[in-house]
Amino acid sequence: MANRAETSGSRFEIITAPAFRKLPWIIHGFSTRPGGQSTAYGGRSLNLGFTKEDLRSLVEKNRIAFLTQLGATDKKGHVWPLVTIRQVHSDVIHFIAKPPEHTLTGDGLVTATPGLMLAILTADCLPVILADIKNQAVGVFHAGWRGTVKRIVEKGVGEMRRWFGTLPEDILAAIGPGVHDCCYEVGEEVRTKFESQFSYSAALFREEKSSDVVRERYPLLFLTARAPGHSRLPSKLFLDLVEANRRQLQAAGVLSRNIHASEFCTSSRPELLFSFRADRGVTGRLMGAVGVREV
Repeated sequence: MANRAETSGSRFEIITAPAFRKLPWIIHGFSTRPGGQSTAYGGRSLNLGFTKEDLRSLVEKNRIAFLTQLGATDKKGHVWPLVTIRQVHSDVIHFIAKPPEHTLTGDGLVTATPGLMLAILTADCLPVILADIKNQAVGVFHAGWRGTVKRIVEKGVGEMRRWFGTLPEDILAAIGPGVHDCCYEVGEEVRTKFESQFSYSAALFREEKSSDVVRERYPLLFLTARAPGHSRLPSKLFLDLVEANRRQLQAAGVLSRNIHASEFCTSSRPELLFSFRADRGVTGRLMGAVGVREV
């Protein structure tokens, strides 16, 4: 697989992209669930979001531990400034040259300034990191289905070109853990929105017919006046969010071989990752983070 979990210390795991690990100027990682100081979500967990169930002081300790384990520290051991964003499922992307004085609203951040960590938080949506290997610039983006319909990562490529002169063929992309098509059931209205935006939308969805043991064993019980004589079972609709963002990056000019996607599905691996769906809305937050290091 393109990404794998590797132990970066004795307390918790950090997921990284193999291609990114070869670049000495980049620090990046996708957090996991076990370890840390939080106790609000069962055991000790590395919740990195200021959620209503957790204590802010514990989340701050978790963030320091995560950044330290990533190696985002100066010579004195102080962690780099962490720039996050109030996420609203938009296509708004901010250029960051220094730590902002106020909380920003949007779903993407880009920088070429060394010594800053950019991060977004997720619990099923995809975290996507882009790195310009020629200009040593990076970006991180929050891609749920709404942001994907609004082309957040495609616009991210455009914003990196605007600010840093980035060429798509010089970009490495890492799609972090998120909900996969095995578990991402959506409504028909989601398919309609994708169909209005993407010619390849049919390839992003799969339907799965519902099963009913009683109906299969006693079909005469379900006869109706509707032709051909039996009422229809509803079907389930699943979205491949990873493929949607992969195709979007390709459409923006990023080379297929430079796009790396994690194999981990948040919904099917709740012991490793936070999942809003698997945890029924009461869960912590994962962090996708990236920064530029002077070499």
